[in-house]
Amino acid sequence: MKKVAVQCRNIRLAYGSTEVLKDVNLDIAPGEFFALLGPSGSGKSTLLRLIAGFNQHQQGQLLVDGLDITGRAPADRNIGMVFQSYALWPHLNVWDNVAFGLVERRLDRATIQAKVGAALDTVGLSAYGPRKPHQLSGGQQQRVALARTIVIEPQVLLLDEPLSNLDKTLRVQMRRELLALQRRLGITTIFVTHDQEEAMTTADRMAVLDKGVVQQVGTPMALYDEPANTFVAGFVGTMNQLQAQVRGWHAQTLTLALEGLGELQVPVPAARVEALAQARQVALCFRPHALQVVAADTPRDLHAPTADAQTLWLPGTVEAAEFMGESTRYRVRAGSQVLAVDQAHQPGRAQLTAGAPIRLGLAAAQLRLFAA
Repeated sequence: MKKVAVQCRNIRLAYGSTEVLKDVNLDIAPGEFFALLGPSGSGKSTLLRLIAGFNQHQQGQLLVDGLDITGRAPADRNIGMVFQSYALWPHLNVWDNVAFGLVERRLDRATIQAKVGAALDTVGLSAYGPRKPHQLSGGQQQRVALARTIVIEPQVLLLDEPLSNLDKTLRVQMRRELLALQRRLGITTIFVTHDQEEAMTTADRMAVLDKGVVQQVGTPMALYDEPANTFVAGFVGTMNQLQAQVRGWHAQTLTLALEGLGELQVPVPAARVEALAQARQVALCFRPHALQVVAADTPRDLHAPTADAQTLWLPGTVEAAEFMGESTRYRVRAGSQVLAVDQAHQPGRAQLTAGAPIRLGLAAAQLRLFAA
C-alpha cells in the first residue's frame, strides 16, 4: 500500500456568516498517525469530514498524494472513515458488513472472499464472520468497522472519535491495537479526539484547534513541554496559570506583581524578555508535578514570594486534597489564586491537611510565560 501525504492549504469553511475553519494549513506526512485535538466546537470533526468529502470548503486546496481532490465526491476519494457510532448494518452479519464496499465496487466473488478473509484476520475476527453486530462487544464492533474500512485499501484512514463509546479499560486496549494496526499497514491516518491522553499516546504529531484556528502543530511532547500560547498550555495536560502585572525589567529579569502575593523577580530567556516587558500582564504557566512542596517555617514564608536564578518560591495554603493513586493532588491557594499541586505518593507519607501553610518551589526552567 502506497503511503501518501495529506495537505491542507489555506482552507476556509463557513456556514453563512459563521466561520468554522479559518485559513487551515497542515502538512501530514506519508504513513503518519496524526491527531486533531480540540474542545467541542473547535472544528476538528468538520475538518475530518471535509477531508472525507462530506463537507465542502469555500477557499483553499485539499491535496492527497500531491493531487487536489477538492471537487471529488466522497466515493471517488479512496479515503476510508470509521465513525464514532461504527455505523454497521444491523441486518448484515460481520462478513457481509466487511464485504459491503467491495460488493459496491462489483469485484468478483473470489477477490471479495480473499480480501474480506484477510481484513478479518488483520483485526483478529476470522471466526466472527457469521455473527450479527448485536452479538459483538463494543471493541469487536470497532474492529469490524476497521476491517470494513481497510478492506477497500484506502489511501487515507480517518478515525472520528472511534473509542469514545468504550469503557476506560477497553479504550486503552483498543488504542494500542489501533496504533499497532496502523504501523503494520503503514496507512496515513488522521484521528479526531477531544481526549488528550488518546492523542498523546498514539499520535506521531498532532494539531490543536480552537474556534476553527490551528493553534499549534507538533509532537505530543513538544506541545506539552513548549506550548505556543495559553490555550495550548491549558488544553494539553493540566497547567497552572498565575496572572501577574508587569512592573519593569532589567537585563534578563522581569519584575512581576502577582495577584495577592506581591512582587517577584522572574528570570526570562534573553530572546523573550523585551517582548514580555512590553505586555501589561503575563501568565506564568507551570505543571502541577513541577512544584516542590515544603513546610512553611517562618512568618516571612507565608507572605512573600522569592526567587533566585534557579528556583521560584511561592507561599500557599492547602485547601483540599485528592488521592489519585500514584500521586496526591492538592488544591493550594496562593494569594488570590488557586493552584493544582501534585505530590508523588509514597507509602507512609501523610497527606497535608486543609489549612496547612506550605512553600512551593518551582525550577525556573519549568516556567512558561505568555503575554496575557
